Amino acid sequence: MKILVTGGAGYIGSHTVVELQNAGYDVVVIDNLSNASEKSLERVAKITGKEVPFYKVDIRDREGLSKVLEKEKVDACIHFAGLKAVGESVSKPWEYYDNNIAGTLILVDELRKHNAKNIIFSSSATVYGDPAFVPITEECPKGQCTNPYGWTKSMLEQILSDMQKADPEWNVILLRYFNPIGAHKSGTIGENPNGIPNNLMPYITQVAVGKRKELTIFGNDYDTHDGTGVRDYIHVVDLADGHVKALEMIKKKAGLKIYNLGTGVGYSVLDIVKNFEAATGVKVPYVIGPRRPGDIATCYASAEKAKNELNWVAKYGIKEMCADSWNWQKNNPNGYED
Repeated sequence: MKILVTGGAGYIGSHTVVELQNAGYDVVVIDNLSNASEKSLERVAKITGKEVPFYKVDIRDREGLSKVLEKEKVDACIHFAGLKAVGESVSKPWEYYDNNIAGTLILVDELRKHNAKNIIFSSSATVYGDPAFVPITEECPKGQCTNPYGWTKSMLEQILSDMQKADPEWNVILLRYFNPIGAHKSGTIGENPNGIPNNLMPYITQVAVGKRKELTIFGNDYDTHDGTGVRDYIHVVDLADGHVKALEMIKKKAGLKIYNLGTGVGYSVLDIVKNFEAATGVKVPYVIGPRRPGDIATCYASAEKAKNELNWVAKYGIKEMCADSWNWQKNNPNGYED
């Protein structure tokens, strides 16, 4: 099978390309490089020993997409490409709806025209809003999203579901990620955010490596065991493996499926700081700041459905997630610019 990976030069995309190639799939990557580096794919090729065919194409570029699909004759698409910063989405809603929704509509239309009606969509636990219950199962009702980024994921889930119902030739798998952290064991690919990191772990590692003075923890008055927000952190390699398992489901004719990808364990922000310090021996100074608008107290998954249907279980614990994140950062203090 030949797989088109959109956004394949990004953090989750590059790790997934490694796992796909290692599992014997042919992979083609498109990425507009707005929040990624082509160097990540050069490093993927060193890890796997296989070249990664790459096209610098935006998913809103219908002509460019059509040319790639015409040439490469892909069988399925794993769709990562999208803007993903929660805070930025609040200040730039049009850009998020245009890129994430309009772009996906063009992508899906071109896949349909080129008879590649198999898509695995990179969704998010944000679609649950402030969840009705935890641990969150796939039966948990989708909630009121707290930002435009979350709404793009929620709306695209609806669009893809409606499309599959109307045309059962489509296989659509929606993967709802919790909080990916960590990096490849080699330390050569990892999370490489532009500017100030939006996510906790790259912020911690940048403080640890001396790029930033201290970590700001947003709020310590939540209804949790230590007052800081609790989330489900998953190793990015485990997450990548979930996509390989989802492809196996597509081969069996998936129809429409929805899976949470998380560990089922909730860790607070302070838990992560302490585990990072224990795993690396590096102190992380922090200050407590005000809560961020839209943040919720507790969010973690039940991953039983993925275990039972996809035969997927997260293998890596929090210590390894922290150690691998640090291994990437200390070897690449400036990301792919080193």
